[in-house]
Amino acid sequence: MPASPKFLMPAEWEPHEAIWLGWPHNASDWPGKISAIHFVYAEIVRKITTSEKARILVNDEKNELRATNSLKLADVDLSWVEFVRIPTDRGWTRDFGPIFVRGGKDTTIAGFKFNAWAKYDDYELDIRVAEKLAKKLKKKYVPVKHNGKSFVLEGGAIDVNGRGSLITTEECLLDEKVQVRNPGVGRKEYEQVLKDSLGAKNVLWLNKGIAGDDTHGHVDDLCRFVNESTVVLCRESDPKDANYNLLEENRERAESFRLENGAKLNVEFLPMPSPLYYRGQRLPASYANFLITNSSVLVPTFNDPRDRTALGIFAELFPNRTVVGIHAVDLVWGLGTLHCLSQQQPA
Repeated sequence: MPASPKFLMPAEWEPHEAIWLGWPHNASDWPGKISAIHFVYAEIVRKITTSEKARILVNDEKNELRATNSLKLADVDLSWVEFVRIPTDRGWTRDFGPIFVRGGKDTTIAGFKFNAWAKYDDYELDIRVAEKLAKKLKKKYVPVKHNGKSFVLEGGAIDVNGRGSLITTEECLLDEKVQVRNPGVGRKEYEQVLKDSLGAKNVLWLNKGIAGDDTHGHVDDLCRFVNESTVVLCRESDPKDANYNLLEENRERAESFRLENGAKLNVEFLPMPSPLYYRGQRLPASYANFLITNSSVLVPTFNDPRDRTALGIFAELFPNRTVVGIHAVDLVWGLGTLHCLSQQQPA
């Protein structure tokens, strides 16, 4: 990559051409729930297609037919849906899908490597998706490397304000013992790669991600930009909860952060829903895993009294968008929800 910033990743609230999703087909991600997941996906697509295209990855003709039938049952306008036949291992498009950046007159795809969160073995299909999509879309694909090696980064590990500030966690990117993405790569080296590939001249480091997070610290379950100068940050009210201390430490850090222009970062707080468990495992239920579309903000909800509080906070922060709650109790069984499943393509 060039020594000085050549590319810039737009913020999620900037206009989209489309949102990418992968139609769910790996039943092991949602044990005993895949049919319910298809229903929830169809509802997500219905909300997306009120203002932009939904581009959906499908493995084959059979997968596409199944998806089409589910969307029809949900009364989705299929003229706003485009299917793209590229096989995947899983449906977590935020992490293996294309990360679009602006460079010159057109958008470019930053070619990060995917290694299944340094945890799973079945990712041979997912690792090829971004480059295959670049060819289909006739977009330039720029491999991201460091010291000659392909550089690993998932879309859920970062969030940007579109002006040069990027937020992430030390747990995800810098841990040298658990789920290591880029062995031996330190903070300054990460910052240089993020600057060169995404235009991130100001990297803001939180500490750890939330309890139950299978990715070991993705920021999109924790803290997200909602405009150029403001983030929402999850905060736990129960001192006995596993998230309490780590979220308080992240709060202290966030309240000291400065933006790329030197201004202080505005921090708004989101509640945490009550803990959810599956087979004794805590699930990463979080309102921070929301998705911004051209006309709306889709927010995961969990049949929790705090759902209403979270939706109200988003309504105040996005006065020009419709805030929509999406039932995510089934989705989060797969250890992710709305943001993890999607990836925006800038206009």
